Amino acid sequence: MWRNYLTVGVRALMKNRTYAAINILGLAIGMAACLLILLFVRYETGFDKQLPGAENAYQFQTYYRDRQTGEEGNLQMAAYVSKAALEKDFPQIEKAVYSMGVGPTALKDGQAYAIEDGQFVDGNLFDIVRLPFLIGNSATALSRPGQVVLSTNEATRFFGAPAAAMGKTLTLVSRGKQMDFTVTGVLDGPTRQSHMKVTFVAQIDMAAYNAEQPQFLTNWGWQSGWVYLRLKPGADVAQLNAQMPAFEKRNIRDEIAGTQRYNQGDESDYALVNIRDIHLGKAQDGAMTPGNDKRSIVTFAVIALLILGMACVNFTNLATARASQRAREVALRKVLGASRRQLIVQFLCEALLIAAVAMIIALAVVELALPYVANFLQADLKLDYLGAGGALLPIVALVLVVGIAAGAYPAFFLSRFQPATVLKANKSASDAQGSGRLRNVLVVGQFAVSIALIICTAVIYAQTVFARTSDPGYQRHGLIQIEGIARRQTWPMIDTFINELRRTDGVVSVGRTGIGIATRNNTNNGVQIPGSSEPVTIGSYSVDTDFFKTMGIRLLAGRTFDRNRPADDSTTPFPQEPAAERALVARGINVVINELAVKRLGFKSPQDAIGKQVLTTVDADFGGVMPTTIIGVVADARFRSIRDPLDPIAFRYESTGHGALLVRYQSADPAAVNIRIEGLWKRLFPDVPYDGRFSEDIVGKLYAADAARARIFAGFALLAIVIGCLGLFGLAAFTAERRTKEIGIRKVLGARTRDIVRLLVWQFSQPVILANVIAWPAAWWLMRGWLNGFDTRIALTPTPFLLAGALALVIAIGTISAHAYRVARTSPIRALRYE
Repeated sequence: MWRNYLTVGVRALMKNRTYAAINILGLAIGMAACLLILLFVRYETGFDKQLPGAENAYQFQTYYRDRQTGEEGNLQMAAYVSKAALEKDFPQIEKAVYSMGVGPTALKDGQAYAIEDGQFVDGNLFDIVRLPFLIGNSATALSRPGQVVLSTNEATRFFGAPAAAMGKTLTLVSRGKQMDFTVTGVLDGPTRQSHMKVTFVAQIDMAAYNAEQPQFLTNWGWQSGWVYLRLKPGADVAQLNAQMPAFEKRNIRDEIAGTQRYNQGDESDYALVNIRDIHLGKAQDGAMTPGNDKRSIVTFAVIALLILGMACVNFTNLATARASQRAREVALRKVLGASRRQLIVQFLCEALLIAAVAMIIALAVVELALPYVANFLQADLKLDYLGAGGALLPIVALVLVVGIAAGAYPAFFLSRFQPATVLKANKSASDAQGSGRLRNVLVVGQFAVSIALIICTAVIYAQTVFARTSDPGYQRHGLIQIEGIARRQTWPMIDTFINELRRTDGVVSVGRTGIGIATRNNTNNGVQIPGSSEPVTIGSYSVDTDFFKTMGIRLLAGRTFDRNRPADDSTTPFPQEPAAERALVARGINVVINELAVKRLGFKSPQDAIGKQVLTTVDADFGGVMPTTIIGVVADARFRSIRDPLDPIAFRYESTGHGALLVRYQSADPAAVNIRIEGLWKRLFPDVPYDGRFSEDIVGKLYAADAARARIFAGFALLAIVIGCLGLFGLAAFTAERRTKEIGIRKVLGARTRDIVRLLVWQFSQPVILANVIAWPAAWWLMRGWLNGFDTRIALTPTPFLLAGALALVIAIGTISAHAYRVARTSPIRALRYE
């Protein structure tokens, strides 16, 4: 019996090769897209799940909410002091480790090498986050200070091979301190499927390392690293998180700022988050690796299913459309004794056969495309058929689901034909009531998906272009940003470097700053107007006197800093000297603020703020508040992503301690200018790697993820359109064939070719036009939510909706017009001989 079903199915496909090709190709495209997207979804949802003991490993996160503005900042980081407080208050904690991100210089064979994404820890991090080891014992690799575990790449880079690194000494220079570490382990290759990104992990004495910054060790508002904890088996993390408000009250002390009480916990909440939930969690600020959000993953999964559903719709549409060709077959089979159940099974077998052939083609496409897709998404996507994560069973299940989903309605539809009705007077039962209406509904659904994806692509692309080209408040072009000047090795010669840099050919001006383009540091202080009830959170960053000129930031009122005015200089010695700090606080400082700070502080205009004195919150040991005089107001400048809210900022002048150097150049050959700067750097700082980048490259990287998302949606839209057009072409072919006699009669009665073409084109254009009614509200709702994630965004105008609808209509007309024209030119004599 099954052999008979298979034979009949193969013969049916061979007899209608166009129908078979359209169905197989459409299903293959849908299945391939679905498999690729689902592989990506499985990858994104599998972060850190492969690590042993991951169910008991947690990260302590900090969530901020500004009481004045409602702005939120969700940090994966936490203060160093929180680790000891957690261990004291919660006996459910088995072990806790603090990890600080660093980028030191490595010295090897007389050469200096930059290392990014390193970690200094105060304990064995691998007791908690059990990353796989290639060589060494994770339980003892970081048992004491002075030991380091390298990634495979770094071990090969410095010692030639991972095995050769074991027991060797690696010299690191950080904050001017030269430290020797013994290599005690090598991690098992770089893994992208982890929230952690480490090139090395070294244990140090955290208190000694931060002795020059004692506030780091005690201040709850100082987040420069991550707190990891391992809970004892059976511990209830929900119960621990419920106790966090009481934990804050017990451990975070009140501070006095002038006459006001201030507590770091007033605007902070804390939570323990399992490491498996970090990558898709709500806290993405201060992350080691860029995370993702659950909505994006769900969106991709839904789109994968929609594309696959469109392919199934094609199958249903074409099967019911060609019902006239199978009606007599069904009638004769019933006359010869076939039951309806047998016919349903036969048609389902045909659908499963098509789905199986389509899956074979889809798997070939996936195997060929997977390396390119994985590289594009920067994900370790793999298609394994066998094993724990094997895809063989899901593939078989997908074939069964697609075959049954696509073939169920046609099977029940075709098997219901009555022999007497079909065979009587040589008529066809193919035009059973409702079949044409269903096909139109399904075509509407297909093109609604296609139009919605086109709209999403257009909006995402437009927002990405807007983000990269909108006015950031400074002159973006013609800038080179050099990071690394905060390294202690540069301090003795940094003034010499800047003086020589100003004389370099092509260089116009040079400025130093504590906040640069897309830098990750955040420094805030509470600022209040005398007599106000509570302070306003304002960003606080050091700059030199040439910063505003170099950046091209406009002065709106007052003046900028003058190095010849001692009152402008707020430089204090480093390491910190309490006496000098107290003297500065007693004297007060001058600041330049931006427009947003003017509004937040309640001044009527930039000019109104000039000369006003406010109070800046400082450590209680130095007096609590510092008199601060506003001497200038500059235009707002967006230093970070357009997703992030604009910062109210107070700039202060310091002659040392900056994190970045900005170089304004004017040259027809920017690369040559950068090479000259790099040569000067290497001559003066041979032990510090050069890290100079063009501002355009920095901004481009900042929006690379959004650009990638636009290309992904463009790919989705293209696939949806291809599948929709395949189905539309097949429907047009079968509909034209069924209406051959009608067309012949119309031509005999005087209809011209263009009248016939217009008739057919209009018939298939109606569902596409109707699809806009569904697609536009859905796309508007999706894109409004996505755009709301940006601080500044484009307006959601009708333009992308109209263009998407017009494009879909043009594509649909182009798909069927050639076929309609060929049918319309058929001779009436041939048409009237039909049947």
